[in-house]
Amino acid sequence: MTHRFITLATPGVQQLQPYLPGKPVAELERELGIQHAIKLASNENPLGPSPLALAALRQALSSINYYPDGSGFALSQRIAELNHVDISNVTLGNGSNDILEMLAHAYLTPADSAVFSEHAFAVYPIVVQAVGARANIASTLSATDTTMPLGHDPDALLDSIDNTTRLIFIANPNNPTGTWLTPPQLLGLFERIADDIIIVLDLAYMEYMDKSLQPDIADWLQRFPNLVITRTFSKVYALAGLRIGYALSHPDIANILNRVRQPFNTSSLAQVAALASLDDSEHLHKSVAMNNAGKAMLEAAFDAMQLDYLPTMGNFIALHVKQNGQALYERLLKHGIILRPVANYQMPDYLRITIGTETQNQRLLAALAKELG
Repeated sequence: MTHRFITLATPGVQQLQPYLPGKPVAELERELGIQHAIKLASNENPLGPSPLALAALRQALSSINYYPDGSGFALSQRIAELNHVDISNVTLGNGSNDILEMLAHAYLTPADSAVFSEHAFAVYPIVVQAVGARANIASTLSATDTTMPLGHDPDALLDSIDNTTRLIFIANPNNPTGTWLTPPQLLGLFERIADDIIIVLDLAYMEYMDKSLQPDIADWLQRFPNLVITRTFSKVYALAGLRIGYALSHPDIANILNRVRQPFNTSSLAQVAALASLDDSEHLHKSVAMNNAGKAMLEAAFDAMQLDYLPTMGNFIALHVKQNGQALYERLLKHGIILRPVANYQMPDYLRITIGTETQNQRLLAALAKELG
């Protein structure tokens, strides 16, 4: 009997390609029979979680026979306090990806479109296509642009909006390029977007940005009721394995998101770990300082090796390797180093490198020197 389960799926889902995560360390070590491999592929914090988060997790383990607080009240209240907004502005997600999917389900139909830039986060086209909506992809600035190569182009984003557009996704800084728009550029863009289009500002890496580039979230939400800001605990807070994120938005949008949100979409362990992480400013500052030192180290080394790279405000660097990135990635695997090829972002001659510890960065540079001569 011939099964037709693929053809039974909705048209958008039939054409989807699954998201490809970074290769796990255990998988590489098993395949090559090696030890002490390092993963610099998925923009994880190499410092690990806050000690306060780990202590909170240990204390919460004995209660996992109970369902979590479906509203995530304690965590939502703390998020609201830190961002100077009301708890009615907060929506919790199973990672910020969960929020992106909620937005697509809530606001897009096959008759609608969403706008995002080329080289933008791979989840945007996935959630748009899954609901059968159309993607209007804006061109980025030129790779030779002296200010922000491959960065978001506000004019191109605006030109991609049509009368079917319901959502516009803007990652700042963008993944995988690391590029960014300044607050004045973002505000100028928002002012030119109609108020019946939902603006999704993805700030997954905001903590790594210079303070002068970080938005006044409470003020921006007041000025733009159609703005949704997404945040995550996966990056600087190092809780990627627990899947916890959130959105800040107008209460009416939050109300809509809560209608499509799964009843217990964030676990009790994720909630307590995130709550404890927010109270550990020392760990946050240490993580950012380590990242800044690592970024300076890698950029200086790449300059010495005459390798081009994109400017970044994240915890990763997009390196122009001037050859087939996939092939170099595979050669580096034999050194026990996992990077991220980004040909699926239409950047076949780049590799995305998560900024690691000093030791990890040194291993990477030694392997690159061998492979690139």
